[in-house]
Amino acid sequence: MQRKAAASAAQTKKHGQMLIDERRQHILSLIHLHGRAVVGELSRTLHISQITIRKDLDYLQSKGLIQRTHGGALRLQSGAMFDPSLQEKQKQHFQEKQRIAAAAAKMVQEGECVMLDSGTTTTAIAQALKGFSQLTIITNAMNIAADLAGTDFEVILIGGSLRKNSFSLVGPLAEDVLEEMHADILFLGVDGFDSEIGLTTPNFLESRVNRAMVKASRRVVAVCDSTKFNRRSLSRIVPVSAIHCVITDTDLPSAIAEGLLNQNVEVVLV
Repeated sequence: MQRKAAASAAQTKKHGQMLIDERRQHILSLIHLHGRAVVGELSRTLHISQITIRKDLDYLQSKGLIQRTHGGALRLQSGAMFDPSLQEKQKQHFQEKQRIAAAAAKMVQEGECVMLDSGTTTTAIAQALKGFSQLTIITNAMNIAADLAGTDFEVILIGGSLRKNSFSLVGPLAEDVLEEMHADILFLGVDGFDSEIGLTTPNFLESRVNRAMVKASRRVVAVCDSTKFNRRSLSRIVPVSAIHCVITDTDLPSAIAEGLLNQNVEVVLV
């Protein structure tokens, strides 16, 4: 009975933490949608005390995601940590993504198992991999799986709940499936790359799936253009020490590149 009670308490704590993350993600989305939020309105809408709302806003400000004001919060004018749609991201840094994709393909060998997370850079990598004849592709991105459906690759699309913003599958089912998988190499796209905090993404469910992908892969390669560096998003995926290599463009400041090399991370500039 004691073991059951302890397990139940642990499960409740786990779900409680997820609810906190979900609430903060929802608050952040509302602030980005309306440009501002008022403590009293959030309290009434979410049926949460104003003290808790203030703590949530303080937390979001500590992560550099919002600007706290008296009685509420404002959206950051830069919008750097907003969670744009896949279609919006496709218009950004197109040439850099193509060069990153070409460099990523050179790291793959025929017959290997390649894991791709969702995103426009990894979508470009999927296109670049079509020059191979025998690969196994594991992905949580529905658009990537559909794009590779006409190849001779073995394509494994993990299950989960659909995030319409990114066409990705997330949630406990996705995480459970990844525990049974092993890939030779993972190409991981990120929204923020901070040398101290690590790799981050705006959505905490996405971060949990990405973390499971890292655990399931022998080699982890972060793929992102140089504008993603020195940026922090809501949810940390892994620390810098968890990756082996990063592929980015030549606009990366030399100080950041040197810092990564000092942390034993290979840096490929394209």
